[in-house]
Order: sequence, then C-alpha cells, then structure tokens
Amino acid sequence: MKMDPTTSPRPINEYPLYWAECFGTAPFLPMSRAEMDALGWDSCDVILVTGDAYVDHPSFGMAVIGRLLEAQGFRVGIIAQPEWHSVEPYQALGKPNLCFGVTAGNMDSMINRYTADRKIRSDDAYSPDDIGGRRPDRCSIVYAQRCREAWNDVPILLGGIEASLRRIAHYDYWQDKVRRSILADARADLLLYGNAERALVEVAHRLARGDDIASITDVRGTAFFVKELPPDWTVIDSTNVDKPGRIEQPLDPYATVEPAACDAGGAAAAAEPAVRLDGKLARIEQRLARRGRTVVRLPSFDMVTRDPVLYAHASRVLHLETNPYNARALVQNQGGRKVWLNPPPIPLSTEEMDYVFGLDYARVPHPGYGDARIPAYEMIRFSVNIMRGCFGGCTFCSITEHEGRIIQSRSEDSILREIEQIRDKVPGFTGVISDLGGPTANMYRLACKSKTIEAACRRPSCVYPGICDNLDTDHAPLIELYRKARGLDGIKKVLISSGLRYDLAVESPAYVEELVTHHVGGYLKIAPEHTEDGPLEKMMKPGIGSYDRFKALFDKFSRKAGKEQYLIPYFIAAHPGTTDEDMMNLALWLKRNGFRADQVQNFYPSPMATATAMYHSGRNPLRRVRRASGEVHSPKGEKQRRLHKAFLRYHDPANWPLLRDALRALGRDDLIGYGKQHLVPPRQPRNAGDYRSPRRKNSERRKPRKGRLLTQHTGLPPRE
Repeated sequence: MKMDPTTSPRPINEYPLYWAECFGTAPFLPMSRAEMDALGWDSCDVILVTGDAYVDHPSFGMAVIGRLLEAQGFRVGIIAQPEWHSVEPYQALGKPNLCFGVTAGNMDSMINRYTADRKIRSDDAYSPDDIGGRRPDRCSIVYAQRCREAWNDVPILLGGIEASLRRIAHYDYWQDKVRRSILADARADLLLYGNAERALVEVAHRLARGDDIASITDVRGTAFFVKELPPDWTVIDSTNVDKPGRIEQPLDPYATVEPAACDAGGAAAAAEPAVRLDGKLARIEQRLARRGRTVVRLPSFDMVTRDPVLYAHASRVLHLETNPYNARALVQNQGGRKVWLNPPPIPLSTEEMDYVFGLDYARVPHPGYGDARIPAYEMIRFSVNIMRGCFGGCTFCSITEHEGRIIQSRSEDSILREIEQIRDKVPGFTGVISDLGGPTANMYRLACKSKTIEAACRRPSCVYPGICDNLDTDHAPLIELYRKARGLDGIKKVLISSGLRYDLAVESPAYVEELVTHHVGGYLKIAPEHTEDGPLEKMMKPGIGSYDRFKALFDKFSRKAGKEQYLIPYFIAAHPGTTDEDMMNLALWLKRNGFRADQVQNFYPSPMATATAMYHSGRNPLRRVRRASGEVHSPKGEKQRRLHKAFLRYHDPANWPLLRDALRALGRDDLIGYGKQHLVPPRQPRNAGDYRSPRRKNSERRKPRKGRLLTQHTGLPPRE
C-alpha cells in the first residue's frame, strides 16, 4: 500500500478514454437488452444497480456516476429498483465486463422507509408515483448479494450514502444495536465512500487494464478488508479509551489546531509558501508528509459492541480523521478480518466540478416510466447544484461525513450554462429557477484563507463555537452569481430553497439584502433547531441570538423592498442533550413569537453521525472521551420522545393532557391557564379533535399577520 497525502491527484478529465468511447453518448443509459441492442452494444462494461428510479439528472447520484463513466469511454447500464427475491433481474443486462456498482440511491434506504418513530412510510419520493416499498431494507446489502449470486466472479463496488455512513462498525437505530461494516454483510469487494467520482474513475480504469480488484488498495476514499497490516506502516493503537496511542509526539488522536495556533501562522500564510511557519502549525505541517504510512487502529467491532464508551471514542477518532490533507488511514478488526479505510479523497477542483456537471444529461426521467410522477424529480428539475460539502459540522447531520467539510464550487460560467439548459430543454419550465444551492445555500466559494492552515486543521466545524478567524466569509461571488442568473434571457425569477446558514449570512448584510430583495418567494426556511444552550451545544449550532440578528436584517430589507415576507424556522425535538425543560422553553419561545408548528420531527439517529454516537453511548465525542466523562442524556422512550414532539405542537388540543402532566411534573403549573402567558388551558374542550380557538378562527378568516404563520416540515424526508 502507498499513501501520499501531498501528491496532487490526477484530474478526472485527463484519463485516456477506454476503447468503447467509439459508441458515443447514449440518449439514456440502457435499462434493458433491447436498449443495448439499439445502441449496438453486445455487453456493458459497468452495470449500476440503484434503489432509486433512474432520472438522468445531475441531482441523482446514479446519473452522475453513469454519465461520468460513459465520458471515460465505458458502456454503462442501469438496473433501477430491481425486484430482490430472485436473481433474474440482476442478469437482465448480461454479465458486466468490469464490475457492478451498487447503491441504495440518494437516500439511506432505512431513513427512506421508516419515520423517526420507526413507523413505515407509505410513500417514496424517489419511486414512480411516490409508491413506497419498491426497495428492500438495507437495499445496498441485498442488491450486492444478488449481484454476487448472478455473477460470482464480477467485482462489486459499493457506494452511495447508505454505504458511506456504514463503512465501519456503526450503531443501527432500527435494530438498536451495533452492526459491523456493511462491506461484510454485502460481500462486496470495495467500498467507495463520499462523493466517489475521483476514486471510481481510477478504479474503473485500473480494472480495464486488467488489475485484480484485490490489488487496488491505494485509492483514497475506499474501504476494503485486509488479512494483516502491512509491516512497513506505523500503527497507532487507539483501542484503549483511557490511553490513546501516541501519533507523533506531542500529537494524539484528539489533536486539533486551535484558532490561536492558526493565528500564529496567519501572517506567514498570507505570503505562503515563501515564509516558513513557526509554532505548532509548523510542527504539524512538517509531519503531514509522514502520515502517508500511518494507520490508526480503532477499537474492534466486538469492543465497541460491548462498550458504548469505546464506541464514542471510536466515533471521535474517526471524525478527527476526515480532513483529506492530514487524515490517516484507519483500521478496525471485524471478527477475524480487518476493515481498512484509506483517507478521504482529495476534493474536486472547480474545473473537475464543471466537468462532472457539464456531462450530457437528458435532465428527465427514463422514458420507460411513461407518465409516472417521481416527486424527487419534480422537486429539483428546475434547480441547480452550485457546490458540495459543508463545514458546519452539525452533529445530527451526515453531509459533512459524506461530502466532506471542504467546499467544492462550480464556476460561474458552468452554473449559468446549466440554467440556460433548463430554460431550453426541460419540459414545463415557466421561467422560475427553484433553487441555486446545495447542502447549504450560502457556502459557495467560502474557504479557509490559507491552504497551509486548511491542510493542518482538524476542527470539526469552521463556524462553531464561533466563525473561525481564518474563514473567508465573503459572499460577493454569490451575490454576483445571483445577479447574473436572474439577468439571463427567459429567467423571470431565481429562488433560493437550500438551507441558509444564517450565522454566515449576517456577516454579509449586502448578501442578506440581495437575497431578501430578489430571491425569497414570500417564505424563507431556516433552521435554528433549538433555542436552549444545552441541546445547541450538542448540535454544534449557534445560539438563538444569531437567528435574532438575521431576523432583524431580514425584516429590515423586506420593508425596504416593500415586501411582506416571513421566516419559517425549523426545530428538532428529542435531540441528545435535550431535557423536558429545554423543550418547554422552546415551546414558550414559539408562543411568544407567534409560531405554530404544523409538522415536526424528532431526532433521527442516522449511522455515523456524532449525535448518534451521543444517543447510543451516552457520552459526548465532541470532547475527549473518558470513563469518568459526564453522561449525555438522550430522550429515548416513546413517552418522552412523544412529549418533546408535543411541546413543539403546544397549540394542538390532542397534546394538552400530556403537556399538563409534564408541566406539573416540572413545577410549572403557572403555565396552565387561559391567558397569553399560559402554554396550555386547564381543561380539554369537548371536541378536542375539531377544536379551534376563537383567535385562530378569526385569523383564518383574515390575511395572515406577520409572525402568525404556520411553520411547516413538508416535502421529502430529511436528507443525510
């Protein structure tokens, strides 16, 4: 194995094309032998198996991967949402020459199928006509096993968010236990985690030149099983929670670059690389090159299964090894075999991002679906993804774990070209772009001011507990993009629907004014998530004061533009670290501000998220984990989770009996009554299900007043 984090990766658009490029670009990647025959193919080089319907659009992972491989010269077929009770659907396109690529799709199949209360959903936004049940539970595992049955000697590559978040031993919320790496259950040869374009192109070309899949062990962003550790590597033993192994004196698995250390190198960074850095940053920089042959041994599957404290410790170590410029390889024993994780892939450059998003997508579902409606496509067909990644580090979210915290942005020209393609090619376009965004709305082109500091940093977030002094928060490129986008011929309006990082937005009042004046369609959704410091600290989210500052700017610029516009805040119930009193205070804040939440969501423990480690282990991996560390309370029982959800819907009479009991238990009988200062009334109305307060009846007859709008959590299930 060879790993050199200082080596610049080969651009994905500079590989020599595979011989099959002579077949050109297919109108749609074939889903049947008849389509293959029409294209003149006798076989596929790669067959992709996905849990989503095939929509040939850059917001759908399989379309991106398929078109990327096609652009490299390979013949790519797609098997979408195959029946899984027999092997025949996996043989429909014949035997692939190089490999199978297997994914659950854009969403984790368990989150797609079950609610946060483990109830089965009847719908599936990624399936034709929104029909649920078109894929099995943990479908990556099932699909991979069927591919193995179909063609035992064909390599199987596992990818997508479901595999990415299960690459090591992980807590499974639905079974309430720790499961081993998905590689073991799926019987796959190689797991590609994160946005895997760089790794996939490298692996595909190496398979095409005849390399054995077992010999491909040096590609970043991949995981695989090894029998023994390479003898020439330095192994850092981090299997004992109270004695973490030394990494390089004086660093350990928990080492981070504090803001003060970054500041010490700030002046030198401005003139890099000519000036030699001093202090801690320089010592770390000198050792980065030596990390290429160092592997950190995580506590084994058996250890983290038996000991939740070790699970939290392993989670902390893993999350500190996510910066691709300083991360070490990780290894974890999985019952006799060892799963090896190479460091994350180097992020795509702007040129590479343009290449990926500029491929020849049809931008519509495969014609085989006829008139069937695919809700996920309806939601994004007029939207444009302008960037990837998120440096927010919210503990309940898996975006950072999957896409990384280094922002990868497209060029302005590439984005504008895509808008013109939507205008000219997509059926039903009315002149309104529904979104310019990505994981967040306003991290486009935001990055660390120094590449040297960025390469050394191990902080999980650039904006918590406050915005790092070394983060460039200039929104000017995004403002300019907005102006050019709405200035294109045929474009009537450009809306922003992606989640807004409002603590960053307030750093640029000019951006807030641009957004509010031109790009809000009456309502803007933002996510404070909570009002109380306890849960916010466990979430790594800013205090409610940041929301207040943003709201002041939002209201000011709305008035200046002569528009009546409203903020729609999102909140999470039952998050680790949340007490009943925290939820009561949140409910009081909602009532004071006139919000009535329509649909609300309890915390959903997704695999590998830091908050999930808190939920399972009762420890806080954001700090050094010790046996004596204070425990983190997580609302787990059905009654308490229902109570926390009820606090967010304090106005619903069905919740009043539960809330009255809780308020009395908290010693807050003063909040029970009929006054404005009360949270719930002392008595239940006769027809609670049909009850509407006189104030609400009157408000429904009138135009909604500012602050009286319903907050809504509608649309797709939450993204990971």
